[in-house]
Amino acid sequence: MGLIDKLTGTKRPAAGVAPDSAEEVRTALLKLNRPDVPYVIRDDDADDADLVAEWRMTEPAWQTFFIESQLTRAVRIRMRLAQEDHEVRALEEQWEVTRVGNPPRLAISSEYSRGPDRTVSRHWTIERGDSGRLEATEIFRFDGAELRSPLRNAVLKSGWTWRGVAFGKL
Repeated sequence: MGLIDKLTGTKRPAAGVAPDSAEEVRTALLKLNRPDVPYVIRDDDADDADLVAEWRMTEPAWQTFFIESQLTRAVRIRMRLAQEDHEVRALEEQWEVTRVGNPPRLAISSEYSRGPDRTVSRHWTIERGDSGRLEATEIFRFDGAELRSPLRNAVLKSGWTWRGVAFGKL
């Protein structure tokens, strides 16, 4: 594996794993849709992809003085199934928008990026528990790998390569 593969998150299947057909890979990816996951995987020709996985979330709002702020994050992985090479070409895209005000009127910042997302975000509340001691409780969690890892693992188990694409077309 070269430096570019490492930077783009490209992974190859284990040696000796026979590649499935493109339709079997598509089916394996679509089977990842379940009611208990925070994302959806769908067929999509409109985004120049065979499949698209999307995860949209709004982090809990926080308040400083009289100003309320909230971060909205969207992660999308567009996938093209390249039967001839037995690889899924995956382009990861992320958007973040911070809204301020109540009701939100002003976007302080917005950000767009492409390529493997290494973002991990967690929010905690600290309160006194029944014992009177301070206790931290996680109220929000986001990790981009929770979307990418199941997709990549399904592709690798199917004997295909997961090829990260950061620039250019799928």
